[in-house]
Amino acid sequence: TKTISKCYVQVTGMTCASCVANIERNLRREDGIHSILVALMAGKAEVRYNPAVIHPSAIAELIRELGFGATVLENCGEGDGILELVVRGMTCASCVHKIESTLMKTNGVLYCSVALATNKAHIKYDPEIIGPRDVIQVIKDLGFTTSLVKKDRSASHLDHKQEIRQWKRSFVVSLVFCIPVMGLMIYMMVMDSQLSDARAHHNMSNEEMEALHSSMVLEYQLLPGLSVMNFLSFLLCVPVQMFGGWHFYIQAYKALKHKTANMDVLIVLATSIAFLYSFVILLVAMAEKAKVNPVTFFDTPPMLFVFISLGRWLEHVAKGKTSEALARLISLQATEATIVTLGPDNVLLSEEQVDVELVQRGDIVKVIPGGKFPVDGRVIEGHSMVDESLITGEAMPVTKKTGNTVIAGSINQNGSLLISATHVGADTTLSQIVKLVEEAQTSKAPIQQFADKLSGYFVPCIVAVSVVTLFAWIIIGFVDFEIVEKYFLVTEVIIRFAFQASITVLCIACPCSLGLA
Repeated sequence: TKTISKCYVQVTGMTCASCVANIERNLRREDGIHSILVALMAGKAEVRYNPAVIHPSAIAELIRELGFGATVLENCGEGDGILELVVRGMTCASCVHKIESTLMKTNGVLYCSVALATNKAHIKYDPEIIGPRDVIQVIKDLGFTTSLVKKDRSASHLDHKQEIRQWKRSFVVSLVFCIPVMGLMIYMMVMDSQLSDARAHHNMSNEEMEALHSSMVLEYQLLPGLSVMNFLSFLLCVPVQMFGGWHFYIQAYKALKHKTANMDVLIVLATSIAFLYSFVILLVAMAEKAKVNPVTFFDTPPMLFVFISLGRWLEHVAKGKTSEALARLISLQATEATIVTLGPDNVLLSEEQVDVELVQRGDIVKVIPGGKFPVDGRVIEGHSMVDESLITGEAMPVTKKTGNTVIAGSINQNGSLLISATHVGADTTLSQIVKLVEEAQTSKAPIQQFADKLSGYFVPCIVAVSVVTLFAWIIIGFVDFEIVEKYFLVTEVIIRFAFQASITVLCIACPCSLGLA
């Protein structure tokens, strides 16, 4: 008896179906090679060979001679099929034992575990020997009803609609309140510059300046120490801090809980400190019934939130576009297949509808005109035109006759075809494309990993720098008051200036290229 072994070879450099045909045709002629199956998208060849005649390394060498790159894959366990089933009708542990022991005795089943509590069975099998339908039949013969665990074909995990809505809302809220705050700020700046011009031209005394300053509408005090400007800014700032910044607070809290610091922590720090500081200063001014209105930073949080939430919103829209393409790809997969049993001379004996997941390699599948091909396969009977535009982008239908390969997801047009399944489940071209796109989305570019690593150190550094700035300016202020005075026309309190400098450091670091990228 000839022993047949199986090996997998990673093949690189294949560009289209003709490369696949080329490899398969040439290797079939070789001595000792029983059969070969090449998957284009996965870049993998499965070779069954006679170890007495030929070795895997020689097989790889044959593929290399055809002009492709080839390496033998050591871990051949990838060929195992995995099956998740829902089993109904189990009443106690002995049922579980009965199913497990029967399945383990079945040729081709490698591993089996049944959970009574969840009614689930997890089975690993060798697709060469046994298929999912055989496994289900074994369980049915024992007197239990069983069905496949339904896969989520809707690809809901790829849906970014909710995040897009959430950041859009966040952006709109911040923007609505940010515009008036900006308006107030610009108005104040214009008035201040006019005042300083007036002072330069008219040699006014400070008292006259004060009088003129407080006569401005926005500087009018509603309560002692509370000007219209500050009151309005405060009112506009609260909703932004609450609603616009809600998601940032949640993310920052989660990050801190895991003892990491991300961009959200910086944003929350900067906006909260600016808001709280301004609020406290206002309370102090009101308590002291101050004549001069304090300088507040109520304009900082809305502006920051607007920029950052706009960035996040755009990011999710971009992600959504890629995912949408992927979800469309997934939706192209057929959900059911018609499996037929053939007698001698390809006479149809019977046919049954089954889930796509239950199609086994080597099954004969019938595809009617207008139907989708459920799996990759080879035509064994029939003649038809097939629309393969989902893979090739070519709108013209391709002629298929006996011996041609067909791709899962493509659409049969005018004739009925019988195909023999070559790649099923996760091995079909379409599944491989979906897998590639998913991997591309989840894997990070090296530079991105580097940026993530940096931002871990970045946040604590920025916080440290801003604290240093705060103390540095306090010290400078107490040692040499002239410098602060030189920077500030009206003599400000040292602490306030120092604080302004340190808040500036925090705020400037938020929408930095690292965070936005």
